[in-house]
Amino acid sequence: MKILIIGGTKFLGRHLIAAAQAGGHAVTLFNRGRHSSENFADVEQIHGDRHSDLDRLSGRAWDAVIDTCGYLPQSVKASAEALQNAVNQYVFISSISAYAGFSRPDFDETAPAAELNEEQQKRADAIDPKGEFTGPVLGEMYGALKVLCERAAETAMPGKVLQVRSGLIVGSFDPTDRFTYWVMRVARGGEVLAPGAPDRFVQLIDARDLSEWIIKMVERNETGIYNVTGKPFELTMRAMLEEIKNASGVGDARFTWTSEEFLKRENVEPWSEMPLYLFESVEESKGFLAVNVDKALRAGLEFRPLRETVQDTLNWRKTKTGELKAGIDSEKEKELLRKWHEQQ
Repeated sequence: MKILIIGGTKFLGRHLIAAAQAGGHAVTLFNRGRHSSENFADVEQIHGDRHSDLDRLSGRAWDAVIDTCGYLPQSVKASAEALQNAVNQYVFISSISAYAGFSRPDFDETAPAAELNEEQQKRADAIDPKGEFTGPVLGEMYGALKVLCERAAETAMPGKVLQVRSGLIVGSFDPTDRFTYWVMRVARGGEVLAPGAPDRFVQLIDARDLSEWIIKMVERNETGIYNVTGKPFELTMRAMLEEIKNASGVGDARFTWTSEEFLKRENVEPWSEMPLYLFESVEESKGFLAVNVDKALRAGLEFRPLRETVQDTLNWRKTKTGELKAGIDSEKEKELLRKWHEQQ
């Protein structure tokens, strides 16, 4: 098969390339050429902006296109309309954030979708689609905009769109460093500040597992909406950290579990300073890391052992320099641990 990937040079795109090539498929990348692609052997590359240079794709045909970087509906509308006669399938990488709420654990694809209010719509319309922005920049509008992107693709190519609502994607090349923070922090050893209840559930998916599933879905020309992340109610925060400890080979890491009340009092930010952690008392967040993925499992979604994900992440991050983009500052962590012990 011939597969076109919009984006492709950063995180998930790199794993999609590997999965596609492992399946014997020919890959073409279309992006602005702003990120390194020097290690992509046997990959055709077409450089251009998805808003002004889509004509560079004219006269070509692929079996499927995978859109890894659609944040605004006008962006997806432009690319889907340009490719509607050039591909048989449009795969849009969406997000679990596309849902209206997360108060109910184990929700499936039939749950209500997020919608922009009138003020948010005005702000969204004012965004320059050629500008530099990511999910965090879009803030609270991110999920609803992903929904509008899904609808734009479906409008342009009705019945030919696979909507992949992914959960937290982890592994090598992850630009967010959320899971990576825990891998590197535990590997550093010593006393580790751990948030909240140790047996609360977390949910994530290795970028390689997600990519391999997407390519299988492309091979079968599947369409529809799918939640795609780890199984809910299986992995606890304690089990994750212990597995990181075992996989990293650092035996002296020890975990000090601190309460939500303490973290709130000390102004510790959930998710950013304490990745994969959300305040348990917040009713609205109870389902965010407990998403039903039965539909994707029936469609062949499989998972590698967490140990492999940890080792892949650790080996990759050891080759990088610079500070992690997520996680608590080491000095702040030490001070918090001191305060925690003093109050016990």
